[in-house]
Amino acid sequence: PCGSGPIGSVLVGKVELRREIRDLCGAFVDGLQDILRGKLFGVYIYGAVAFSETEHTSDVDFHVILSAAPSESERTALLTLHDRLAREFPPLGAELDGYYILLGDARGSTPPRHLLFPHLVDDSWALHRAHILASRCIVLRGPDPKTVYVAPTWAEVADALDGELDYVVRHLEKYPAYCVLNLCRLLHSWETRDVVTSKAASAAWARGRFPTWAALIDRAVAAYARCVPGTDDDALVCGAANFCAYAVREIEVARRRSGL
Repeated sequence: PCGSGPIGSVLVGKVELRREIRDLCGAFVDGLQDILRGKLFGVYIYGAVAFSETEHTSDVDFHVILSAAPSESERTALLTLHDRLAREFPPLGAELDGYYILLGDARGSTPPRHLLFPHLVDDSWALHRAHILASRCIVLRGPDPKTVYVAPTWAEVADALDGELDYVVRHLEKYPAYCVLNLCRLLHSWETRDVVTSKAASAAWARGRFPTWAALIDRAVAAYARCVPGTDDDALVCGAANFCAYAVREIEVARRRSGL
């Protein structure tokens, strides 16, 4: 469930990780408030840490919503804040992965631009909104997300899923474990039309739904938990490519079934 203040124990599986993330998020919000003051509207954390089954996360996904664009001095101070958090809260302090966005953009359906890096756009905006509105988030500051975000249409979700699949296809050799797990999530999303799922839950679902691929999925889960990219694991790299080809065919069947 969403809630303001410290992260509750229901959101993270291990005490050590819970404390680490809680301390990092507390320092993050304190820094944001010092720099942005009245411009800071809300801070929302989503992604892996918002699922109770998560045992490992390599990053912390966030949206920082501002009522007005940061000045150049504020932008510099925010970049300095991230550098400090990376030093003081390794390793996740260097893995705060998210977007600074305007409140007006947050209330729309068009993927917003990053206020610090305008060349970056939240291409998974529809998926992030779906997760946040399904209460798979942590409100560090701000009102109930349901008063901010608008629900995505299935067409918007499908476009975002296509973007996720494109990323997987382009990074199979570099990140085979991640790609296998994300393929599980994509298959689950298309077959069930429910995108609010974690990599861990999707992997468990896919083991049962596609038992032929269970050994590969288990191999990917183990590699991902060790933070091992897997490029030196030939079986995982080859298996990821084969699983991707299979998943693309299954997704196309599901796409036709959904009328897209």
